[in-house]
Amino acid sequence: MDKPTMTQEQIRVAGLEALERRLGPVGMVRFLQQFETGWGDYSEERHQWLGNPDVETLADEIQKKYPESND
Repeated sequence: MDKPTMTQEQIRVAGLEALERRLGPVGMVRFLQQFETGWGDYSEERHQWLGNPDVETLADEIQKKYPESND
């Protein structure tokens, strides 16, 4: 197959075959999972979850979580 004239689908299939040949089926899946695009806006959601705490609030929460470190 002439690589410069391959369609996107042919490139995708050839790439998956190469990955499976080199890494095996489990390794191929693990490799592909690294590049999962996901969805949503992580930054926006993170701000909703965490808010905008000040340094004192963060320090208080750390001290509550790790009281043995307060000595």
